[in-house]
Amino acid sequence: MAMDNAALAEFLRARRALVRPEDVGLGDAAGDPRRRVTGLRREELALLAGVSADYYVRLEQGRGHRPSESVLESLARALRLDGELTEHLYALARPTPTAPRTRERVSDTVQELLDAWTTTPATVTSRRMNVVGANALACELAPCYTPGTNLLRSVFLDPDTHETHVDWNTAAADAVANFRARIGTERDDPELKELIGELSLQSQEFRELWARHDVRTTAAGVKSFRHPEVGVVSLRFHAMPLEDGQVLTVLHARPGSPDERSLTLLATMLATRRG
Repeated sequence: MAMDNAALAEFLRARRALVRPEDVGLGDAAGDPRRRVTGLRREELALLAGVSADYYVRLEQGRGHRPSESVLESLARALRLDGELTEHLYALARPTPTAPRTRERVSDTVQELLDAWTTTPATVTSRRMNVVGANALACELAPCYTPGTNLLRSVFLDPDTHETHVDWNTAAADAVANFRARIGTERDDPELKELIGELSLQSQEFRELWARHDVRTTAAGVKSFRHPEVGVVSLRFHAMPLEDGQVLTVLHARPGSPDERSLTLLATMLATRRG
């Protein structure tokens, strides 16, 4: 059965452009002065995947037959996709008829939990990367965590957020890759379309990262924040899924570290101002 899958076609084109010829044993091709494409040619990718060039061209044009499991597996291998990107490829080739549920309000119970953590910054974000819940310490640590803020808009369009993140380039790349992982194949949501369109028009950095089609769920890591009163604070984070696409992110310092002392000082200053 023929299909019309522009999303799959766009993904294939983007990921093909990221595979260097030398990465797949085509070293001589990489130095060819007549080579005008970024990454692999369509014919080269088709050869690596074991499909005909004509069939692969139709896939990239969004008009090919629905690819079989074996073809998808071969494409994932040829494109050097990791596990999460492979799952995304399969999802694009087998789109579900209904969009996943999303919730733009944090439950009272979860908000009570956030507020109880007076020395631990914590936030809850929705599938659209809107901050729907946070405690006072998270908002003090980074204003972009204030409920009602969209993290993508903040990262790419707010100069203050750019200054807050010590490693902004990593924060920006992670934000876009996590956003793709969260929304999956969903493209019909009017709010998502508006957000992606706005960022694409106003931020070159977003356009470049969005065009890569990176898909990555970052469940744990380290974030470094620049605070005007306590300086740089490096915190570990853990992101845990909740219901309806929401994600709870908790930040904490390594016990006994200068970062723990800075976080404690920040919590004390906040409590003093509020008290």
